[in-house]
Amino acid sequence: MSMNPAGRTAAVIVLAQSLGLALLAIWQLMAMVAGDTAALDSAIALLVLTLAGVAILATFGVATWRDASWGRSGSIVAQVLILAVALGAATGAYAHPLTALAIAAPSAVTLILLFAAARRAGQNAKTGSDAE
Repeated sequence: MSMNPAGRTAAVIVLAQSLGLALLAIWQLMAMVAGDTAALDSAIALLVLTLAGVAILATFGVATWRDASWGRSGSIVAQVLILAVALGAATGAYAHPLTALAIAAPSAVTLILLFAAARRAGQNAKTGSDAE
């Protein structure tokens, strides 16, 4: 099987997003230890969900690297969810447009790369080859 450059690049970005989410989990844990949370039970639940997101994104990133279609599909769903978070950051009373842009830009690029990788995989399946 030949390397799919768009898929590999997308996989690296998805894995970087997983790392970013892991850093967020560390920050959440530090806030809990410092007592900087309003409700400890809610903070623990949020930490657990964040850690689940880390594991899921990492799994999708590895699967995308290995050119598994389910990894690309999961990564596409994750990018759409990230874009929804970016939209939330860009709107409302506490809008932060630059934060929204920082969240949305890598996700949009990754989404384009994932669609390109899926298209290439489909073309390879039609021809029955992995030739470039």
